[in-house]
Amino acid sequence: MKQKEFFLEKTKEKLKIYQNLLQKWQQSINLISPSTLSDIMTRHFQDSAQLYPLIPDTAQTLVDMGSGAGFPGLVLAIMDQTQENGKLDVHLVESDQRKCVFLREVIRQCQIKATVHSSRLENIPPFQADVVTARALKDLKKLLDLAQPFLTSETVCLFLKGEKAQKELSEATQYYSFNVEKIASQTADSGLILKLTEIKK
Repeated sequence: MKQKEFFLEKTKEKLKIYQNLLQKWQQSINLISPSTLSDIMTRHFQDSAQLYPLIPDTAQTLVDMGSGAGFPGLVLAIMDQTQENGKLDVHLVESDQRKCVFLREVIRQCQIKATVHSSRLENIPPFQADVVTARALKDLKKLLDLAQPFLTSETVCLFLKGEKAQKELSEATQYYSFNVEKIASQTADSGLILKLTEIKK
């Protein structure tokens, strides 16, 4: 697959720091699948980065549910803060304490701003988000259940999905109404980005 140029030079510099930390910490914490270690740039960074152009220009607050090793939320925070007019307030929600320590170390060494919530999503005090993201976390219906405390009538949900996306959409529409735009992944042949708006239960 032909690779698209996603990153500015200063973004690449911070992502290199991120990649080095990821490879170092992977030796003691299972942050990513070992089979993807040789292709972190495409499988994790670029996969996450393709969400950035889909974020509305007016968005100010982003919640990344189940951030894990920081995908996609931390990549999006780095991209935003290396732009001329970056303005996103990024919240990374992760229940694994060790992964939260890793996320905070990447944030510190990359010298960016992002808030790490070391908690289960169900225990986070509700606040409104302009954008909600998730990658490889839950099926779509469960994602929308978890996103409820952050949703407004204007919230955009951006979910990275695989080959089961259509099945998940069919199941979720039994519980929720929403507008959906299905966008082919630029990094995975069977991947799909679901962009949901006007979500109602």
